[in-house]
Amino acid sequence: MERCAIPAREGWQAKAEAVGFGFHEMYGEPYWLDDVYYRFTLEEIESRVEEPSQVLHELCMDLVAEAVESEELLTRLAIPAGQFDTVREAWTTGQRPLYGRFDLAYDGTGPAKLLEYNADTPTAVFETAYFQYEWLLDQIALGRLPEAADQFNLLQECLVAGFAAYPADRIFHFAAITENEEDRGTTTYLMDCAVQAGHRTALIDMGAIGIDAQGRFTDPEDRVIDRCFKLYPWEDMMREPFARHLPGSGTEWVEPAWKAILSNKGILPLLWERHPGHPNLLPAFFGDDPRAATLADSVRKPFHSREGENVAITEKGRPSEATAGDYGEGPTVVQALTPLFEAAGQFAVLGAWMVGDRACGLGMREDRSRITRNLSRFVPHAIVG
Repeated sequence: MERCAIPAREGWQAKAEAVGFGFHEMYGEPYWLDDVYYRFTLEEIESRVEEPSQVLHELCMDLVAEAVESEELLTRLAIPAGQFDTVREAWTTGQRPLYGRFDLAYDGTGPAKLLEYNADTPTAVFETAYFQYEWLLDQIALGRLPEAADQFNLLQECLVAGFAAYPADRIFHFAAITENEEDRGTTTYLMDCAVQAGHRTALIDMGAIGIDAQGRFTDPEDRVIDRCFKLYPWEDMMREPFARHLPGSGTEWVEPAWKAILSNKGILPLLWERHPGHPNLLPAFFGDDPRAATLADSVRKPFHSREGENVAITEKGRPSEATAGDYGEGPTVVQALTPLFEAAGQFAVLGAWMVGDRACGLGMREDRSRITRNLSRFVPHAIVG
């Protein structure tokens, strides 16, 4: 694993905007970096990214199977008691997942370690699946990368196949906070994958979803929402005023409600309890567990923190780095601190993508801080050697 400089493609910004990637710059800061990449060997990708992702996926699925049968575990994960049956039904009826992203720490040595699982509403999918692949093809064509260069990137093909597994017998709605450019861009990209799989699609804003007299969710044209991808977290959906309609609405949600278990950082101590010493896991405890104090070098994270908010790093028992945010209240986990890959003053986190049951892609994020935030840069990667 190596961070390498490379000339940026001429006019790449126009290319980005032409395909809807207007958020390549956000709030005056670059989000996409075109003049640097992370280089891996094929052996590294296979043994340090792909294989551990498959292993972690299996551990997570085993945990879901256990948790849906345990009110104690659902309670420990702060899932509202009124939604236990929603979660169980989604699992027992076999509602299929679409995708998720493991965030991994790998410093070029030793096994990759799970930092967290973005199992419900992961973003950076367009950048991973499409734009970094176009970067690879362009850089090969320009002679800056060898002809044999490759990427760990079957993400788009797998997404199209994933959508093809749903019957194309009704409108496939896609819901997001559409005023957010990144969320809208992510959702419209996934809609395009669904169209390639043969679906009729409709984009709606989460705030425009209604309820009819039969308790079914409807779109602004009063059409019943039978199947809906939602880029909106289950922990919020389950606490909204309309949450009481979730069990009886008949809507098939993508991601399914059982992803509320896996998108919760409370799975980190639960996985450690069940697999202590596992090479791809870090010691982790619930924040109110006395054992959390035994970790002199640790990271405290709220259950549902997003984009690195309200994360605090402690080293040698002393606070060393922290972020503000909107997740300061509620339960937390404490996880052992682990080294990240560091080069040129940047810390890198590996985003390993799952579609269904298959590990199929890699997206790299880096930051000057060890806490990955919403403005952390996306950097392409290449397999060379």
